[in-house]
Amino acid sequence: MRQYELVTVLNSEEDQFKAGKQAVADLLAQFKAIDVKEEDMGDRPLAYPVKKKMRAHYVLYRMSIEPASIVALERAIMLSPAILKHLVVKVED
Repeated sequence: MRQYELVTVLNSEEDQFKAGKQAVADLLAQFKAIDVKEEDMGDRPLAYPVKKKMRAHYVLYRMSIEPASIVALERAIMLSPAILKHLVVKVED
């Protein structure tokens, strides 16, 4: 298992934000991420429109997950309509 950070950009509307957080939680459980820590970074303006939105809610996740699962996790995140953007990076020890 390796440490990774996942930053998600979710719709800032309350019901869609909750649906986005639940979608991420479901995906992390599906791909067996452990030690998941969630940090809400708040609602912020975007530098450019993303899917016709000018504001979004950022959430940072720190987790341990098998490296082989990362590609499949990213593919599932890209297919989720509740998540506007994402970034996954490996945490260096």
